Amino acid sequence: MICIDELGPLTAKTYLGKGWFPVGKPLRVSPDYGRRAFLWVFGAFEPKTGKALTHCSHRRRSQDFLAFLDKIVQTWPHGELVFILDNLRVHRTMDVQLWALAHQRVRFLFQPTYAPWLNLIEPWWKTLRSLALAGRRFEDAEALRSSICQGTDYWNDHCQPYVWRKSYNSNYL
Repeated sequence: MICIDELGPLTAKTYLGKGWFPVGKPLRVSPDYGRRAFLWVFGAFEPKTGKALTHCSHRRRSQDFLAFLDKIVQTWPHGELVFILDNLRVHRTMDVQLWALAHQRVRFLFQPTYAPWLNLIEPWWKTLRSLALAGRRFEDAEALRSSICQGTDYWNDHCQPYVWRKSYNSNYL
């Protein structure tokens, strides 16, 4: 089972991180609205092993998604692959359906509409943001892409199987 989703569009800008500042005084940051470059990140996450794969693209088209699917099939070369996807239009184009027919070991499983918590890549995006983006400033898309790749590589070097935990809110205990 491989969970697939897109993150973005990310822009080359300053991403704030957790920082120390005096109590009662807000953190002073000059505004940075980005708009220097945009990047979409296609991601695949295998909960059984914790392994992740990312692919950056300047657009979110079916050709870019097909290139990402080819990369997934190369990364996981053996056995049946079940892809968990949302109902994005790019995932349902005729080109993607033809690609699925050509790859007999791949099955698509579409999650219900308005149920993103069923795709286990969603919590992993938060981890990738903290590894690759938090507290950094990016001047161009290449620096952003490099940071995403380094964050993914770091994660894969230290990955472990995903365990779905219920978070407890102290207000309800």
